[in-house]
Amino acid sequence: MASSTAHGEILELSEAAVGSIDPLVVLARLPLADAVLKLFSHVLCPANLDSIFEAHRGRSFEQTLSFPAFVQLIADALIEHKGSGRQSFKRAREEGLVPTSDQAVYGKLRRIPVSLSLGFLEVPSSHLRQLYPTRVQAWTPPPCLARMTPVVLDGKTAKNAAKRLNATRNALGKISGGKMLVATLPESALILTMVADLDGESNEAKLVPDLLLRVNKLVKSMRLWIADRQFGDPVQIGRFLEQEGDHVLVRWDGKTTFHADPSRPAKTTCDHNGRTVIDEWGWLGAESNKRRRYMRRITLIRPGEESVILMTDLVDEAAYPAADLLQVYLERWQIERVFQQITEVFNLQRLIGSTAEATIFQAAFCMVLYNMIQVVKAYIADGRADVKLTEEVSGEQIFYDVQRQLIALSEVVKPDELAAIEAPSLSVVELREWLSKRLGGLWHDRWKKAVNKKPRKPKAKKESCFGAHNSVHRLRNLARTE
Repeated sequence: MASSTAHGEILELSEAAVGSIDPLVVLARLPLADAVLKLFSHVLCPANLDSIFEAHRGRSFEQTLSFPAFVQLIADALIEHKGSGRQSFKRAREEGLVPTSDQAVYGKLRRIPVSLSLGFLEVPSSHLRQLYPTRVQAWTPPPCLARMTPVVLDGKTAKNAAKRLNATRNALGKISGGKMLVATLPESALILTMVADLDGESNEAKLVPDLLLRVNKLVKSMRLWIADRQFGDPVQIGRFLEQEGDHVLVRWDGKTTFHADPSRPAKTTCDHNGRTVIDEWGWLGAESNKRRRYMRRITLIRPGEESVILMTDLVDEAAYPAADLLQVYLERWQIERVFQQITEVFNLQRLIGSTAEATIFQAAFCMVLYNMIQVVKAYIADGRADVKLTEEVSGEQIFYDVQRQLIALSEVVKPDELAAIEAPSLSVVELREWLSKRLGGLWHDRWKKAVNKKPRKPKAKKESCFGAHNSVHRLRNLARTE
């Protein structure tokens, strides 16, 4: 009895101490959490979220659970609870922040329209691009591309969807969620926008026209479209070049024939690493192909590895040296790094929802978080002349510390107190100045990227195999017809 009484007194003292803590004093000791909360209040404030919902909601609606409250629940699941929706919903209910059941929240996530997911990515990302420090570049393009904006495209599939639905419960093997085609800006490493298809096993090439329309609205200058070999056929190249002034730099698909121009002999040069480069000019496609066009083919010979063969409409070798264009294309692999971080760091590998719509929304949310950390990372690098953003600063390590600080903050400061602190909104100029002061002096050696000095092993050839391969969307459609 005495021991239980003492335990109760300790709890009362602890609660009293927590209640007496000044939130401003706590935030002063947690600069990363402070910066992320400021970014959240700027780009994901209730007013902005309500606007996004009204513009992109389609046939969805709000009842007990508002869209801003729903977004906060998913944010807590991804940032604090490693992708666990159950933990986020349960703790929010204990604090009286969720006026409905877990099933209602899961149901809202399950039915969320794709249009709302796309708007949720695009609108906050546009605000974050305005906040990105202009003096910092993740990658510097060569001078020959000074008048262009490079845009990198690649596809991403939400994998390992949970088998909670009746239609998927007995499915063999792993099933995929939605398919996304994503556009990034290599100069800042920020995600620009994306389009999506509910069928995760579909080919993302069919999504190209919709993505080009979205990017054209966001990037008004001349665009240089950079993409892998699955977009290197005459059909996709024609789509990239529909807008006057746009250019293309894609990897040859290896299937479409190339007919060299006999009046313009090939030239052999070297890239910036001394490797052999062959420059050719000619027609991509047979004479009977209506989409046949005159192109330049650049081949990089890599000893012991597959050659890189590019197709481009930048045919002037003096204005656009082959070595520079190869350097630009080889930066395309950074989008693979982006996808890896979104999956592993921001918990896209643990899908909260069980439908393709839910996986697309979670992917969009992870991309917003990725862009947010890129902005934080850029301001940290901007404050130190001896640190290179891309080569030395690790987004993973910074996000790890962001998580720790946000969890510590949530344990000692109540949500309504935080909301009151973050309520006064700052203009873009004021917030940029604030971020520069708050993050410019921060640095820990643990934020440095780990350097792997071991030589890279060649990729092992995958053996062909047969097995179950399906998507949530296909299985649900099949169940409806039975």
